[in-house]
Amino acid sequence: MLRVRLPIALLLTTFLAAPAAHAQKADLDFLNHNQPILDAHNCYPGDHVRRALNSGFPVSIEQDLAWYVDPATHKGRVVVTHTETPDGTAPTLRAYFFDQVRPIVEKALAEHKTEQWPLIVLHFDFKTTQPELLRAVWQLLGEYEPWLSTATKTADPRVLSPIERRPILAITEDSDEQEKVFYTDVPVGAKLRLFGSAHATNINAATKQDLYHREATISPEELLTEHPTTYRRWWNNSWYVVEEGGASRAGDWTDADNRRLRALVDHAHKLGFWIRFYTLDGFDPAKNQGWGTDYNFGSMAAVVPRWKAAIAAGVNFIAVDQYEDMAPYMNQYAKYLRPSATHR
Repeated sequence: MLRVRLPIALLLTTFLAAPAAHAQKADLDFLNHNQPILDAHNCYPGDHVRRALNSGFPVSIEQDLAWYVDPATHKGRVVVTHTETPDGTAPTLRAYFFDQVRPIVEKALAEHKTEQWPLIVLHFDFKTTQPELLRAVWQLLGEYEPWLSTATKTADPRVLSPIERRPILAITEDSDEQEKVFYTDVPVGAKLRLFGSAHATNINAATKQDLYHREATISPEELLTEHPTTYRRWWNNSWYVVEEGGASRAGDWTDADNRRLRALVDHAHKLGFWIRFYTLDGFDPAKNQGWGTDYNFGSMAAVVPRWKAAIAAGVNFIAVDQYEDMAPYMNQYAKYLRPSATHR
């Protein structure tokens, strides 16, 4: 057996440099110079997309997706909906999102101000992961590939290829079923049209209260242990990992809370991931516009310090339902691209 002895110094250098190599390959500045953007949570139905676009750019737009099969034609289509079992009234992803952003994307492509791209992050939250739905989304994205920021699939997923700038960056979440269709089944050398999140960490707890406590106290290093890959480039978190029990159980915003938030953000960025937190709302329950209570801090006075802290900490995606209230706190540019008030 042939044995090759390497110098100890070289072995140590290689070993110590291995984790850093991942971070060096992750271009966090690609997205808004690694600065925060407004994440329009549950951006549907009605005029939600227009409202999100009116907040300024860059902006992230979340679209929940499901598969609807027409009982008359037996043909399926990708629809934007919050339920796993949509009816025939749910709009298609093509009509609801792509048709609405077309004027903005075409204008951006014509002006070719690539330093401002991506202008829009298209965030998918799949209500189901059935293969028909996933394949249909992949095919639909193929039709709009000239609009999309893509990256070449490398033979080694740990070697991150650069993302080519286009007006839209599409991202999705952590399921392995999605990774199979959107990454594994894609040939080496072909383009990746969207990018997944890091795997969520399963936290074992005997009770709900114990789970709340563990979520908010487990170290960032234990919560996120993997490195970015060519496909998995961001980290998705509920606010439960910042404040125990999340928004509905939160007290005053404290220095300890702020340190916890910054430690999570710093850990993600050190590894090479963008980081998202959902969802930071603050409204009078009597004025609830269907947003729910789990994400509500109860008032603007309670949520604004958290918005400011998330911005200061460098959270990449700050998810809110109150787009108009959050927008003035963000440094969003390219306001001239906003659709007019009459655009639908």
